[in-house]
Amino acid sequence: MPSLRALTLNQMVQYSTPRLDAAFAALSDATRRGVLERLGRSEASITELADRFHMTLTGMKKHVGVLEQAGLVTTQKIGRVRTCRLGPSRLEEEAAWIEGRRRLWDARFDALDTVVEGMKRKETLDE
Repeated sequence: MPSLRALTLNQMVQYSTPRLDAAFAALSDATRRGVLERLGRSEASITELADRFHMTLTGMKKHVGVLEQAGLVTTQKIGRVRTCRLGPSRLEEEAAWIEGRRRLWDARFDALDTVVEGMKRKETLDE
């Protein structure tokens, strides 16, 4: 019979989606989050982004590629210039996932508060 931990991990795997995984992986890097913030103001070329973040073109292309695979950024090549802009993903699925975890934690903390208050009342009565 599988352990509770194995069942929990299995449920976590079953409920994850490749798109959600790709978005969180993309968002896990500070440079990529910075690129998204920069593109939130206006589109930019890979060269502009590389200069802004003090990195090589190859390094920035890799970061943009991760963001593009997650649907967070789109690129368009015109001539020799590849321009980046925010992609179609508006992070609704990611926000919904986070909100679900927040509600779960809130419920658990509320239950813990109830237990602590009950213990305090019992302690006061025992004095």
